[in-house]
Amino acid sequence: MIISLGRRKEATAKVKLIPGSGKTIINGQNLDIYIQKNLFYQSIIYKPFESLGLKNANDYDIIIHVQGSGLKGQMGAIQLAMARSLCKINPSYKIPLKSRGYLTRDSRSKERRKYGLKKARKAPQFSKR
Repeated sequence: MIISLGRRKEATAKVKLIPGSGKTIINGQNLDIYIQKNLFYQSIIYKPFESLGLKNANDYDIIIHVQGSGLKGQMGAIQLAMARSLCKINPSYKIPLKSRGYLTRDSRSKERRKYGLKKARKAPQFSKR
């Protein structure tokens, strides 16, 4: 069993790869139910496997616990955790995954709110008179 952690925006994903039949479970739900049958999100999750030429992780049961942010941020966190776990399985996978950018943490996150402003940069309306 291999456990990896991935983060994106406010999302944190913990991925467990267990040798098995190819089931993917996110937060106790089947993959299709959790991502609302969105094929784009499904492709985000499996991109590290596809880039290595592996067939959608049919050799592993993937158990994912993810929290925070929205669905897209969660999928980015899962993708990073999957790539990290693949590197733990076989260290030779690190070079192709890193060259395609799957091992780089996307550090963009929401900017903090500043005092005197409504949001991070939005100021209240200015009135001359």
